[in-house]
Amino acid sequence: MDNPKDAKPLEMPPVLAHVQAAVDKLAACETIKAAIEAVKRDDEKTLADQIAITEVEAPPFHEEVRAKDFVRRLEELGLKASIDEEGNVVARRAGKGNGPTLVLAAHLDTVFPAGTNPKVRQEGNRYLAPGISDDARGLAAILQVLRTLQEFKIQTIGDILFVGSVGEEGNGDLRGSKYLFNKSGIHIDGFISVDGVNVNRVLCGATGSKRYRVHFDGPGGHSWNAFGTPSAIHAIGRAIAKIADLQTVSDPKTTFTCGTIKGGTTVNSIAAHVEMELDMRSAGAKELDELEARILPIFEQAAKDENARWGYKDEDGVKLTLEPIGHRPGGGQKDEVSVLQAARGAMAALGIPLYSYAFASTDHNVAVNKGIPATTLGGGGKEGFNHNVKEWYEPVDAYQGPQLAMLTSLVLVGVEGVSEPVLEKRA
Repeated sequence: MDNPKDAKPLEMPPVLAHVQAAVDKLAACETIKAAIEAVKRDDEKTLADQIAITEVEAPPFHEEVRAKDFVRRLEELGLKASIDEEGNVVARRAGKGNGPTLVLAAHLDTVFPAGTNPKVRQEGNRYLAPGISDDARGLAAILQVLRTLQEFKIQTIGDILFVGSVGEEGNGDLRGSKYLFNKSGIHIDGFISVDGVNVNRVLCGATGSKRYRVHFDGPGGHSWNAFGTPSAIHAIGRAIAKIADLQTVSDPKTTFTCGTIKGGTTVNSIAAHVEMELDMRSAGAKELDELEARILPIFEQAAKDENARWGYKDEDGVKLTLEPIGHRPGGGQKDEVSVLQAARGAMAALGIPLYSYAFASTDHNVAVNKGIPATTLGGGGKEGFNHNVKEWYEPVDAYQGPQLAMLTSLVLVGVEGVSEPVLEKRA
């Protein structure tokens, strides 16, 4: 998403002194300065990677072809890469030792079903294809970070774990990120996702969400002959009407929507089945739980009300089934968190103004929820029509994305003989 035309840099407290000192040392280092310039030099190479990655299909829950391609690309740059049990691609660039471990990630999956044409076409300076920006740009950006570190033989103190994650989109429910933090056994001290293109945005927190598929099932029947039989559609209508009138808190922002609904058989049938998908979101974990506790009983009461309307016992009338289909954990972070400080310091050193300091839902959600310093940064350039077959990307100042990801990462893990890590090692 582009910045508004009248956007002004945010006024934020100064970066903490020890973080600024690390940024200053790196910015003054001739090797690091040359590396930053090399990212700009390789702008077309990064774009070529982006186009090639886009043209490898990665539909939801079937990212394996792109994963194998990403393994090949990482190994061509000198790392040993593997695919874990969930499907994530993982490659470690070891530091000098005894430093923190930072994950630098982008997601492999797209929202598009198998068979969607991924071929990239060019119109002037615009490149069009499903997934060209989200998140082929992120994958290309982290490859460029690795390429540059390898070219200049930059010896970090901490480790950088390059990750291509699965299941970031939609009903993937962050399954790759959840596996990484909950089941992989890998010790992780900090996390950066490169997702979207906006380099003027830093995500300081994670929007949590809970999703349900709500089913109502009843006896059904003919609209004339069986009139007086409870209707599954009438029951869910009662619920939706009550949910629509709910008031939520604005701070932290908390939202809900009844997103999809389908059911019934014909116009002259009393519906025997209906289902709806519910999405609830909040920037606060407590507020999300409270919203869930308010909404779910409404469905149970709606079934009871529909049965009572027609004099049916609950066991004989419409029945409710709640099917959880997603839970993205969320939460906030203090501004003093090392990853946020490093990102802001790197932006200032690169001359990139900060226009947005916000919450959103990406792979960094899981880390934030666990208290692990994390953010999401933009991959550089401009984008439009994301999650649409008309998706497009323009490489305008695109090099700023990998520059920002690289410098932020180096501030966090430290560089031998130049700066100490600012990312804390977790117990």
